[in-house]
Amino acid sequence: MTMRLAILGSGAWGTAVATVLAQNPQHRVSLWSARSENATWHQRRENARLLPGVAIAESVVLTTDIAQAVDAADLLIVAVPTAYLRSTLGRIAGAIPKETPLLSLVKGLENTTFRRPTEIALEVLGPRSVAVLSGPSHAEEVARGLPTTLVAASDDWALARRVQQCFATERFRVYTNVDLLGVELSGALKNVIGIAAGISDGLGLGDNSKSALLTRGLAEMARFGVALGSDAQTFWGLAGMGDLITTCISRHGRNRAVGERLGKGETLAAIQASTSTVAEGVFTARSVFEKSQQMGIPMPISTEVYRVLYEQKSAGNAVNDLMVRELRSEHW
Repeated sequence: MTMRLAILGSGAWGTAVATVLAQNPQHRVSLWSARSENATWHQRRENARLLPGVAIAESVVLTTDIAQAVDAADLLIVAVPTAYLRSTLGRIAGAIPKETPLLSLVKGLENTTFRRPTEIALEVLGPRSVAVLSGPSHAEEVARGLPTTLVAASDDWALARRVQQCFATERFRVYTNVDLLGVELSGALKNVIGIAAGISDGLGLGDNSKSALLTRGLAEMARFGVALGSDAQTFWGLAGMGDLITTCISRHGRNRAVGERLGKGETLAAIQASTSTVAEGVFTARSVFEKSQQMGIPMPISTEVYRVLYEQKSAGNAVNDLMVRELRSEHW
């Protein structure tokens, strides 16, 4: 049975997902770009800036025309960074079919509102079933066919199963989960810890430090998620621990790379001025700090990341303050 899939957002992850979905001959895949200048790579069939050397299948419709992209779509797949999500969806809302199910690939939290990507989509586009696909999945590896395993989560079990079946290939395995909140929070929170891991690398703190950081970072993620109503078990799964490991160790990780540069003494302003890619954790760190302060949730690692990013605290002092905190029992 033919399935029409509209991917909104032609960054690295949106492009990589298009390459996965296009492998099924029953899929009709459209990849929409919000930037008119991206029309130049439509002829090359390659996202040369973000995924050089990865050919985009001829069957994928590349377009900057939103009406063409979403025409008769059975599933909307959103891959727009959180910081631009509300404005982008608002601009195209008139062309989006009503009630068509939506799958979010976005990992972040909106500043000031603390809205998750699926919440933003529902506010802007109106009621519909929503799901999220998350887990350890760098676009650079997915686009080249390396084995990847993710989790599809939704309050609508039928939609989670539909996404699972839609994405399944010999190289792409998907599990299901009903804890949409926990999976979505995991994808956002791990980026903040990823920045902390990069700071550790930039300071040359070694393997012992990195392992402790991941362990206690995961504890923070679970503590925060449970306080907001998530299932603790979600954070030990693919969206939590799985994605956290990849984010904190991979050379592809944008958040880890930002942290490494901070650890070596660069300022956030200088880092942002030198790159066109989006490190979601930079924005999420502010949201998490503000929410945790408001709710009284202890988040020592995330708090220090926020202070390095936004209060010009030195990375070295942040590490020292973490190490000399009051001693306590180990408990997440």
